[in-house]
Amino acid sequence: MSQAETAPRTPRPLWSLGLLRSEITMTFRRWRTLALLAVLAGVPVLVGVAVKIETGDGGGGPGGPAFLSQVTHNGLFLVFTSLAVTLPFFLPMSVGVLAGDSLAGEAHAGTLRYLLVAPAGRTRLLLVKYATTLTFCLVGTLVVALSALVTGALLFPVGEVTLLSGTSVPFAEGLLRALAVAVAVALSLVGVAAVGLFVSALTTSGIAAMATTVGLLITVQILDTLPQLHALQPYLFPHYWLSFVDLLRDPVYWDQLQKNFGLQALYALVFGSAAWARFTTRDVTA
Repeated sequence: MSQAETAPRTPRPLWSLGLLRSEITMTFRRWRTLALLAVLAGVPVLVGVAVKIETGDGGGGPGGPAFLSQVTHNGLFLVFTSLAVTLPFFLPMSVGVLAGDSLAGEAHAGTLRYLLVAPAGRTRLLLVKYATTLTFCLVGTLVVALSALVTGALLFPVGEVTLLSGTSVPFAEGLLRALAVAVAVALSLVGVAAVGLFVSALTTSGIAAMATTVGLLITVQILDTLPQLHALQPYLFPHYWLSFVDLLRDPVYWDQLQKNFGLQALYALVFGSAAWARFTTRDVTA
């Protein structure tokens, strides 16, 4: 027996930067991903133009989502308004589409078994798919924030930012808080990404996985509005989504934010484990 045959095998790592880089590059080159990002970038432009037209017509000030009435005084508030507008539907829908198609789309196209023949392994591939979806969560949120920042600066004055607590901070600090809000919104989508990944592991139809994930998203948000379910609502992943507004207080209120991040981590753990259990025992050789 040769020395090579008797040498112990080196276990494959669960992570591969090369595989992750390849997956992220391929994902963000797809027309569907670019279309989703274009829609997300367009929402702040529409909101900003609508506010500009209404105030230009002598309206008494816009109503609607939080921060909207403050946009005309400081364009930076268009960032917060746009994130508040896109978070209930546009952002999670985009994440649900991407997550739902992550495994099911590969299976439908017949490429999943080839990925597993390569030295990827099921656990590693699952981690890479989830990391790619989380990357989209951050990129999508930053696209909304950047589009809103540019639109707000072009249409409205910018300057010192008056926080919800009444404290005024320099524009530079306002930008840092806007970045913190964007990161908080991205972290709020961790649970949706895990649910979508689990659904994607259950089927070989990308369209069915995407539709199911978006349908679950809409259903859970409806449940979160029913007063009869108030005891259940703190455990629903969208319940604390708007807690990012507490980053605009001085001092910052961390209670709701911590509950939100903890809940998202719980969903990631539960549905990520369920996706792993399903995917590692699934027959993908057909």
